[in-house]
Amino acid sequence: MMGLTGRFTASPSPLDEEKLQVELSQQEISPSDYARTLAERKAHAYGIQAVDSTNGGVALIIGSDTIVDLDGHIMEKPTDEEVAHSMLSSLSGKWHQVHTGVAVYAVGASTSSSDDEPRLMFSFTDTARVKFSTLTDKDIKAYIGTQEPFDKAGSYGIQGIGGQLVERIEGDFFTVMGLPMHRLSRELTDALKKLNLQ
Repeated sequence: MMGLTGRFTASPSPLDEEKLQVELSQQEISPSDYARTLAERKAHAYGIQAVDSTNGGVALIIGSDTIVDLDGHIMEKPTDEEVAHSMLSSLSGKWHQVHTGVAVYAVGASTSSSDDEPRLMFSFTDTARVKFSTLTDKDIKAYIGTQEPFDKAGSYGIQGIGGQLVERIEGDFFTVMGLPMHRLSRELTDALKKLNLQ
């Protein structure tokens, strides 16, 4: 959607995300910083792995992570139907925040004093507020039955069937979807200028 067709590949980060989540849960960290830290560590881990494949050029590594924040309580992806049901029940009829952290690292020639270390170009967290409609137990079970909640933070996907559960949104729809396109495109433009790649 950003006009980059054929100029990127999508690959999972080698980061042990569960280990990092446990580490972060033992710290006093805001949900916003939590999302940004996950994005930074995902991109950095992938950047280290990608250093040898730039063929003398420069590659930008984009990492992102989205979490749902209900009154300061972080909701990741549900592990089973019971957890999904609990999350959706908690969100029913309430406002919550969705934080998407984004980090971009550059790897390759002329990106840092050490070519084998990714260089952080920028990172940020974008936040949107979302209001859920009031859900019945039947609504929740029907939605869980679609299997959509299981790879979504907070157990719902606004870009899919879960969009029907959302009554209102304040902020960027794409932040809730998982990648704030407008802000990312602005920040990428600045990063490319710094690297003389535009």
